[in-house]
Amino acid sequence: MASGGSTISTGTGSTGPTISTGGGLTGRYAAALYAHASDQHQLDLVVEQMDALGRLIDASDDLKRLLRSPLIDVNTSLKALRAGLEAQGFGKIVLDLVGVVVSNRRMSALRGIVTAFAALVAEKRGVVVAQVESAHPLTDVQEQQLRARLIEAGYGNVNIVKKVDPALLGGLVVRIGARLFDSSLKSRLQRLQYAMKGAA
Repeated sequence: MASGGSTISTGTGSTGPTISTGGGLTGRYAAALYAHASDQHQLDLVVEQMDALGRLIDASDDLKRLLRSPLIDVNTSLKALRAGLEAQGFGKIVLDLVGVVVSNRRMSALRGIVTAFAALVAEKRGVVVAQVESAHPLTDVQEQQLRARLIEAGYGNVNIVKKVDPALLGGLVVRIGARLFDSSLKSRLQRLQYAMKGAA
């Protein structure tokens, strides 16, 4: 567990969390965070800060490298992350979550936990979550256009969760529940390659 008396727990004992049914590892952390934030009557604040944390991870190559690296010492990672997040104004509940994740050597799962938490909050509030991946950050105009298309498709009360993936090259990948809408350039090129192989 993190230092400082964190009360966030994934309910898996001292050996750290294990992947299970019902949302897997990220789902367990998200559920624990939701319950703790609700108990502390700080859910709205935590929702806002977790959204900010997701944007921060997406925008920082250095932070992404830190989260993916298995070689960095846990204590060093925790000090660096806590110092950086405190400087950005993140509160105790989110800092405690990060402490638990780092202490349990699950840093690489942090972005997934942010996404799982957003999905859980949306589910509780009756909102449909659209997970949108793009090669570049969406502009405000592009996001408004996407939201308009989703409304036309019948998704009126929708929360757009954005993620940047340069590997897509261009276009969008949109996931809503089990449905996948892939208009990425990478996918188009792959389909073209398959078609060319079939014609050879």
